[in-house]
Amino acid sequence: MNIAAWATLVPVAVTLVAAAAAVLIVIVVVKGTASRDRATVLKAVAEVIRAVRGSRR
Repeated sequence: MNIAAWATLVPVAVTLVAAAAAVLIVIVVVKGTASRDRATVLKAVAEVIRAVRGSRR
């Protein structure tokens, strides 16, 4: 494969892996919490995902 193909494939693969990890984190967290605590837990998960991506607000 040439450099242009790798330059396109790697960022796409990294994005897909990060998205899959985020979905799995949410699924695991939601299953293990009471319904009254889910909003707080999901906010915390969103903050962690933003920190990993580097776009903190």
